Amino acid sequence: MTNVLVIFGGVSSEHDVSCVSAASVIDNIPRDKYAVYMLGITKTGEWKLFEGKTDLLPGDKWADSAFCTRAVLSPDRADHGVLVFRDGGVETIKIDVVFPVLHGKNGEDGTMQGLLDVSGIPYVGCDTLSSAMCMDKAVTNLTADTVGVPQAKWLSATRAEFAADSEAFYDRVENELGFPAFIKPANAGSSVGISKVKSRADLKAAAELAFANDNKLVAEEAIDGLEAECAVLGNTSPMASVAGGIVPCKEFYDYEAKYIDEGSELQIPAKVSLETQEEIRSAAVRIFEALGCRGLARVDFFVEHGTNRVLFNEINTIPGFTSISMYPKLLEQSGVPYPKLLDRLFKLAQEA
Repeated sequence: MTNVLVIFGGVSSEHDVSCVSAASVIDNIPRDKYAVYMLGITKTGEWKLFEGKTDLLPGDKWADSAFCTRAVLSPDRADHGVLVFRDGGVETIKIDVVFPVLHGKNGEDGTMQGLLDVSGIPYVGCDTLSSAMCMDKAVTNLTADTVGVPQAKWLSATRAEFAADSEAFYDRVENELGFPAFIKPANAGSSVGISKVKSRADLKAAAELAFANDNKLVAEEAIDGLEAECAVLGNTSPMASVAGGIVPCKEFYDYEAKYIDEGSELQIPAKVSLETQEEIRSAAVRIFEALGCRGLARVDFFVEHGTNRVLFNEINTIPGFTSISMYPKLLEQSGVPYPKLLDRLFKLAQEA
């Protein structure tokens, strides 16, 4: 029996989504092969071994429950697992593989991956460098440009650059990108901190919102097109799923449209030509490999209305794993059902 540790929660704006994803992951792990342990991180950064039922994870009801015991992931390779502090002593739980179901900062950005690398415990997903690169939208955009994957026009600015001359930034957005445009934190996920700006007058508030979530922002030309997503799975020879399409219930696919309002339409497969499907899948693998990814990633694109141009949007190394999330749904459509997907991910982690 293989001991799997699922880490969830985290000090992140995506804490709540992580808890929902983790509940879904835990419920679908094949119990004939894996013994499952759960390690939660509260919004304030406390680490707790959780030994209750997964229905306490959504809504963050687990954190103050009687099923929690203070615990940490040990960086000591001799421990190779979790240290649990109970009954006046320390218990060690040996772990074979970790799935850090942590979205956003302090989990998806290379920080947790670095700790796991130090601990010597295999883990699902990209390594430290790749995770950090994929989290930073400016870095991923630079990489896409380098390997020739088409994308929307874009530019970036640090907090210091913006503070030194905000008008110059406004000029660049207006002259190089035009309106409408999107202003995003460079390092965030689940569409947190994103604004769609329709005029120069909107830029100040949009920049302030982005900088409330990160010290760097990215501005991107708005694309009128279908939002398409592709799931990539593998290490050295990754496979790409069918591409799925999203028709958001709001003006764009923001946090509320993704997780709260159920009106968004998911198309699996996307309503595009076979040629466009193949173009999306090919570009997804190119980006995955260029960024040094392993295990899994969801790569997002736009298919521009009128031209059918396929334009890279972003990459997510720990995509949503809720019951309605696109990553597991796309792979299920491609012949890899949820429990089998998790089995594949654990094996890929141990091979890496």
